[in-house]
Amino acid sequence: MTTIPTKVKDRLTMGVKRFIPVLSSAKTRDVNESDTVTIVTDMLAEVFGFDKYSEITSEFVIRGTYVDLAIKIDGKLALLIEVKAIGLDLKEAYVKQSVDYAANQGIEWVVLTNGARWQIYKVTFGKPVNQDLVLEIDFLNTNPKSTSALENLYLLTKEGIARSVLGDYHTQRQALSRFFIGAIALSDPVLEVIRRELRKMSPDVKIDTEQIKEVILQEIFKRDVVEGEKAEEARRKIARANNRVLRKPMIKGSPLSGDVVKSEDGSEAVIIPAAS
Repeated sequence: MTTIPTKVKDRLTMGVKRFIPVLSSAKTRDVNESDTVTIVTDMLAEVFGFDKYSEITSEFVIRGTYVDLAIKIDGKLALLIEVKAIGLDLKEAYVKQSVDYAANQGIEWVVLTNGARWQIYKVTFGKPVNQDLVLEIDFLNTNPKSTSALENLYLLTKEGIARSVLGDYHTQRQALSRFFIGAIALSDPVLEVIRRELRKMSPDVKIDTEQIKEVILQEIFKRDVVEGEKAEEARRKIARANNRVLRKPMIKGSPLSGDVVKSEDGSEAVIIPAAS
C-alpha cells in the first residue's frame, strides 16, 4: 500500500469531485482536441499538482514536431503527454509517435489521455524501442473515497513522481507478471529445488530437472507465458540477477546449498544443491 501525504490525498479527493462533472459535460458536448487539452492542463495542475506556468509545457517541440503537453520537474523533462479528443477511444497506435519522441529524449514515461481515460506507458529503450502499458485510469468512474483509486492517481502526481513511486509500481508489476513468475519457475535453481522435493517423496525414482521442466511446459503453463518478447526479457533479467549474486565471493558463514541469498541490490537467488 502506498502512503499518500494527507495534503496530496485531500487534493486528489477534491480534484476527482471537481473534474468528473467537467469531463462528463465535455463528453456529452463531444468537445474537440484543443478543448480537451485545456481540461487536461487544468487537471494536471489542480489534481496532479504540477505548476501550470513552470512545469506544464504545451506543444513541446521534438525534432520539428509538436507533442501536446510535457511535464518538466526541476527543469528536466519527466513526462510526455499525448492528448486526444474526449470522444475518441484510446488506441496504442496513438502513443507510438510520442514513444519515439521519448526515446530520442531519454524520457521513460509517456501518457496517452482523452481526459476521461489515462494510460501510462513505460518506454523500453531497446531495438526496437517499445512501450509497456503500466496503468490505465478511468477518471470518470473514479471513486474519491476509494483508497486504491487515489493510490493509482498518486502515481502520476508531482509528489509521487518525485518519490519514484511510478517506477516502483512498474517494478512490482513486472515482478508479479506471469512472464517473470514463469521464467523463475523454469530457472535452474527452482527446478533443482522441485527435483529435490520430489525425491523426498520418491527416493528410489530417478528424476532430472529436464523432465520437470517438460511437465511444466506441456501441462502447467500456457505457451504465451514462456514464449515471446516479454518472456525472453523476463528470462534475461532473472539471469542477470542470479549472476550478480553468484559472482560474489564466498566467505566464512556463506550460505549452504539450497539457501536463498540476497545481493546488495535486493535481488535473490537460490544456491543450487549438489546433485544426489
